[in-house]
Amino acid sequence: MVMYTVPVDGVGPVEVTVTERGSGAPVLLLHGGAGPRSVDGFADLLASTRSVRVLAPTHPGFDGTPRPPALDGIGTLAQLYAGLLDELDLVDVTAVGNSIGGWITAELALLASPRVARVVLVDAVGIEVPGHPVVDFFSLTMDEVARHSYHDPDRFRIDVDALPPAAREIMAGNRATLAVYGGKTMTDGTLADRLADVKVPTLVVWGEADRIADPDYGRAYAGAIPGAQFELLRRTGHVPQIETPELLRDTLLPG
Repeated sequence: MVMYTVPVDGVGPVEVTVTERGSGAPVLLLHGGAGPRSVDGFADLLASTRSVRVLAPTHPGFDGTPRPPALDGIGTLAQLYAGLLDELDLVDVTAVGNSIGGWITAELALLASPRVARVVLVDAVGIEVPGHPVVDFFSLTMDEVARHSYHDPDRFRIDVDALPPAAREIMAGNRATLAVYGGKTMTDGTLADRLADVKVPTLVVWGEADRIADPDYGRAYAGAIPGAQFELLRRTGHVPQIETPELLRDTLLPG
């Protein structure tokens, strides 16, 4: 785990914690509202089975990390990660994001950093699709979150009351930070139209059982991006990196 300090216009220097694994072609892996631990296992899998260097940042404010008050939106997070790629002098980067991490990835693509060669949106949120709203996440109990997030929720349910106090505190902090970045609706009414300006190759990957944002929402996401490909993952929900990690890996980086 490495701490980098990255300047962000209008915010100032921002400290961001990044875990790095493997060696080879760089992959920037951006987590969603479930927090950085939701991509840890997938990052290990990628680094151990593909020739890639996986960089997995913790969005400031998650897992108790500091967040400058001015770092309060998805666009500023995208600027932060564009600056991180500059700081590390990386090229030919594949940027992969799940849920709000996918939203950040979409905004990163719109920044047109020459360092980003390809983007992958995994069950991303962010756009508005008539008739297919993103679920009101903040109204859900943890049991309901599991039912909306997984094809097989019984395998992944969390008994919050059984967790130690420190873990419950982190979960509450992550939920509060998610609300700062994504707002109540987890959407930006301008994003769908702006996606027409994305120039890099884009893959949109979706779990067929996603009930946070359904597959038709994902198809609309892909349809808004010129030339984007859409892949539906069977027996998978909102977080493929947890539920079907090998299938997601083979879709992103065929062996």
